[in-house]
Amino acid sequence: MEQVRLFIAIALSFLVFFLWTIFVEPPAPPVTPESPETKESAETVQPAGIPESTALPAPEPEAGSTDPSAPVSAARSARTIRVNTPLYSVEISEKGAVFQSFVLKNYRENVAADSPLKQLIPAELSGGSIRTVFTGGGLSELKDAVFTADTASGTVDIYDKKTDILFSWQSPDNIVFEKKFSFSSASYLIGLESRIINRSVAPVQGSLAVTLANSVPEESQYAFEGPSALIDNSLEQIKIKNIEDKNTYSGTMKWIAIESRYFLSGIIPRENTPARMLLTQTKDNMLENSYIVPEKSIAPNTQQIYGFDLFFGPKNLNLLKSFENGLDRVVNFGFFDLLAKPCLWMMNQIHDFIPNYGVAIIILTIMIKIALWPLGNKSYKSMNEMKRIQPLMAEIREKYKNNKKKMNEELMNLYKIYKVNPMGGCLPMLLQIPVFFALYRMLYEAIELRHAPFFGWINDLSAPDRLFEFGFSIPFMEPPYGIPVLTIIMGATMLLQQKMSPPPGDPGQAKMMMFMPVIFTVIFINFSSGLVLYWLINNILSIAQQYYVLKKNA
Repeated sequence: MEQVRLFIAIALSFLVFFLWTIFVEPPAPPVTPESPETKESAETVQPAGIPESTALPAPEPEAGSTDPSAPVSAARSARTIRVNTPLYSVEISEKGAVFQSFVLKNYRENVAADSPLKQLIPAELSGGSIRTVFTGGGLSELKDAVFTADTASGTVDIYDKKTDILFSWQSPDNIVFEKKFSFSSASYLIGLESRIINRSVAPVQGSLAVTLANSVPEESQYAFEGPSALIDNSLEQIKIKNIEDKNTYSGTMKWIAIESRYFLSGIIPRENTPARMLLTQTKDNMLENSYIVPEKSIAPNTQQIYGFDLFFGPKNLNLLKSFENGLDRVVNFGFFDLLAKPCLWMMNQIHDFIPNYGVAIIILTIMIKIALWPLGNKSYKSMNEMKRIQPLMAEIREKYKNNKKKMNEELMNLYKIYKVNPMGGCLPMLLQIPVFFALYRMLYEAIELRHAPFFGWINDLSAPDRLFEFGFSIPFMEPPYGIPVLTIIMGATMLLQQKMSPPPGDPGQAKMMMFMPVIFTVIFINFSSGLVLYWLINNILSIAQQYYVLKKNA
């Protein structure tokens, strides 16, 4: 009976968990219209250490840079500058000084040995990413501007030092716009300094917007993918379907980003000041996430500088924490975050000593089982006591089968006489369900498991295990289609656990018990092999513990 209740509880927990991720979400904070006073205050906010407008004493052009006093023709062809570092390769077009391509050198598109390297900017994104516009007079041509890079070479290799590349453009009104990218050979962070130099005779007033762009991700019911931001120290993750209802967010933003399951692109302002985030889904199925600074006025013969850091790379918790800019908050395991992150940390610690994440999962499972060992002992001891009185329970059910009230009264008296708690075997097991869901979220989203091999046919712990590949589809199975060996073995261990447990007295429950291992095998058939491996090892350890307790109390 207890095992039946446990399986039912887990099945219901699965149902509630999936329905929650699909239909329930925290309400979005209301957008408060800006009053004239608020708008005026926002316009005058200035990052610490950067003056509102700095007077220009006719500066000398930097060595190798383009003279900003020389107008740049928008008609000339734009070059593409390729920057190579040990971590990535980025292509920057002089048309808008935007990122057209960003390839990670330590990650591939799929697990195949000849797979191309991971591309973070899709080829169909015509306008590129890290676009900049300035809403205001004098810079309306900026969106179509062709910049001039301060490097004569089309390829820049950075392997031992930091390197800056300056892109400059001058408007017909003698306003210079510069984008200086700072690259390091040892970091995924890229500096971006945007500078507006007003050499015209009139003030320039407007807001700078820096835009991330990517293809619209397919929404997952298991993990978040889409636009996000850290606003007023609160993580906002906006579902694609909600952008139409609300696309503007305001507050002090530490960063904005576009997330996929394992990677992200982000903009991190160097000064924490009030700003806006604007989300746009374009007609060609592209997603734009823009960081918009408050409106400013730049007087003649002055300049305004805006500083940012850019991140294009993996959602690796340790890596993101090292930046100390709050970007690590993007790794979020939802309701089970407090349990999942310690499990992730421990798994990585084990991997440092044994460089196989499959082995690390097995050791982590053993450690969790040891921590929960007393609860398991209590549960199996209660189940053993229930097994002893099963014949007496069967007699009572047969004797009072036509009188349910009397049957329940006699069963309760039986429990009191033998000092048996009918829920004693179920409750300790239910306490393990949060641990399972925490590991489920962690093992599904942890980039450490992406393309991580275990042994034999299991060459990707983040994907379902498949032995062989069939040329036809299989019901309930997502592609690729093959034999889910690990999942089948897991189902067999659940069947063995069922055989070792006391048989339920209720015939209806007995029939349900017959199908539970099959149902769970079907549920797990599309789960990542890392999660199935955890559940399999947990089942084997539970069988061993149950056998030990039953023998000890026989």
